[in-house]
Amino acid sequence: MTPYVLVVEDEDALATLLDYNLMKEGFRVERAADGEEALLRVAEEPPDLVVLDWMLPKVSGVEVCRQLRAGAETRRTPVLMLTARGEEGDKVRGLDTGADDYVVKPFSMSELVARIRALLRRTRPELVEERLEYADLVLDRGRHRVTRAGKDVHLGPTEYRLLDFLMQRPGRVFSRERLLDAVWGANTYVEVRTVDVHVGRLRKALRQPGAPDLIRTVRSAGYALDTEG
Repeated sequence: MTPYVLVVEDEDALATLLDYNLMKEGFRVERAADGEEALLRVAEEPPDLVVLDWMLPKVSGVEVCRQLRAGAETRRTPVLMLTARGEEGDKVRGLDTGADDYVVKPFSMSELVARIRALLRRTRPELVEERLEYADLVLDRGRHRVTRAGKDVHLGPTEYRLLDFLMQRPGRVFSRERLLDAVWGANTYVEVRTVDVHVGRLRKALRQPGAPDLIRTVRSAGYALDTEG
């Protein structure tokens, strides 16, 4: 699954530069031009990481960070702060607010990308690892290959993305709406029942004689990757 990075930056030229470079490095990027818009975007779809400018219109970066740390869905979301403030006291204040890392402008784009990857490796390793494993199931992102008990599993593109997402958090139940947002995209308008169709295809592709069904259906709640299915 492509890591989702929210860039909160009011300088349009820098935001465009960040957008271009992060997308080139394989991240899915959304932008917010002020703190208020950032909080709205986070409420719509919690990102995997936030690149957050210190000085923002409407709601400051420090306040955005505080609110992220106070939210149940976002308290563990990694936050990397960007700022022109280089004094030690400002850095300490940013980190005390809850930021995980702190980069002073101007900065090297390669350093920023490296820091983002390091944060994700620490907080969401499943997003950057090349290989995911659960029970006898293996998804190899580098080779775009899925095997179960050593046998190849042939999946369509949507089923592959769906499995990638479920394997990131085995055992957790995801609603159909959450799966739609994560696999199809928050701005894609498709029927909720589309999820049922693709889960059915995924379940069929993973099925092996004598082996447990790895997809668990939870009535009125959604689906999970779970050997208890």
